[in-house]
Amino acid sequence: MKITVIGAGNMGAAFVKQLTRAGHQVSVTARNLRNAEQVAATNSGAVAVPIAGAADGAAAVVLATGYGDAVAALRSVGDLNGKVIIDITNPLTPDYMGLTLGYDTSAAEEIAKTVPGAEIVKAFNTVFAQLLAEGSDLGDGRKVTVFIAGDTERGKQTVRALAESMGFETVDAGGLKNARYLEPLAGLNIYLGYGAGLGTKIAPTWQHAV
Repeated sequence: MKITVIGAGNMGAAFVKQLTRAGHQVSVTARNLRNAEQVAATNSGAVAVPIAGAADGAAAVVLATGYGDAVAALRSVGDLNGKVIIDITNPLTPDYMGLTLGYDTSAAEEIAKTVPGAEIVKAFNTVFAQLLAEGSDLGDGRKVTVFIAGDTERGKQTVRALAESMGFETVDAGGLKNARYLEPLAGLNIYLGYGAGLGTKIAPTWQHAV
């Protein structure tokens, strides 16, 4: 699948690494093209592209920026009509210990308002960059879970296929409004990882009784 990753930070670099390993055709772009070039140079099969028109021809776009930069980034990459956009953002406070949105909206829903022709899917926002970079295997047969929320079945199926191609387990988390639950879940994970000192090799999951 042809995929564009917007962002060359820790999350963007981790996505490029795992997506190229899974055999996808990956373009990476960033506000500073040199950063994208550095990420592409360390991942065979990835190419750095200018931000203008970066989404052209892509089947899916990974939005790997901070929430505050998300809308500007999407508006800069070209025509997004019909594109599946994977929103991994969390609306975090400056100290990362709280959220700036919640209850009656979410980062994903606010982003969706700005690109009405695209299919926004919330996913991967509960996965630390360090864990994403190392891969889905937690040992003892356990895999990192990716929760997927979106309003179109095509969008969710696309993200499910991408996540599973990288080895992740997936859980259908319902409509996009359920990003209102996934973003606080990410906030709890961040608190546990940093505030409570559990580290970044943790990820939320659900247990099923047998």
